[in-house]
Amino acid sequence: MIRPMLLTDVPDVLALLNWMDDAPEREVFSPDARDPRELQLECEDSTCLVDADEDGVNAYCALSPFRDGLVLEGPVSDGGHLPALLRRALEHADGLPVYAFSARDNTPVRAALEAAGFAAMHTTDFYSGPPSLLTAQACAPAGTRISRRLPFTDYRALYRSSEDAWAGRLNWTPEQFEAHFAQDDVRLVALMRGDAALGFAELEFCPEDARADVTYVAVHPAERGQGLGLKLLALAAAEAETHPEIRTLRVRAHDHMKPARALYTRAGLKHCRSVVTYMKDGDEDV
Repeated sequence: MIRPMLLTDVPDVLALLNWMDDAPEREVFSPDARDPRELQLECEDSTCLVDADEDGVNAYCALSPFRDGLVLEGPVSDGGHLPALLRRALEHADGLPVYAFSARDNTPVRAALEAAGFAAMHTTDFYSGPPSLLTAQACAPAGTRISRRLPFTDYRALYRSSEDAWAGRLNWTPEQFEAHFAQDDVRLVALMRGDAALGFAELEFCPEDARADVTYVAVHPAERGQGLGLKLLALAAAEAETHPEIRTLRVRAHDHMKPARALYTRAGLKHCRSVVTYMKDGDEDV
């Protein structure tokens, strides 16, 4: 039976999320919480559905606000009815676009998404390795200096010139920019020539996973082809290594970002996972 998630379903949903965590090929976009109270709080602003029988919950999905529409959490299923669960979830989309994210090897979920009208937008590949792979190269090239702050206008200009799909940051206010980089788990390393910003690398620390994610590397178009991308990656690795709990540096690249993929391979980082981004346009019949 497909129905709204109840408070009494929280332990079963947590067990299902932990089951997903046990195998990389089961990965989908899902709540971060792995604690009953935290999961309850995280679900408060979402439309959450479960497929349940007398033995408990065997599938879960939810819709939450995201970008210009909604994001699908899940579906996570250990024997649930994915097509029916997706149909019920999409009834709550109210004509908005719905995004979904699934491991490339999660064939049951990908088949269900595509049958429900979701179209694959791109694949994001992740690469990782110990920061020590790169720290020997963590120095500023001749004529440049390292900065750990950028003016908001320089950050936005570099971001815009790098042609990434994360365009929401172009709409940030100065206050949002300052609040983001005031967070304890966020760092920025930039290369400057005089007062001109040549590029930056941005990191987010995930100490619970002993990992630092390089969420973005940007090099000004006029400065490309000089090895600055590798220097910025090395500087990010050195920043990660200042935190003893960090054991892994991870980066990402969409399937069209061939220079980034080549950079990560040249740096010695190894491919570790692939995630497919899907979208179902709004105002479609479900």
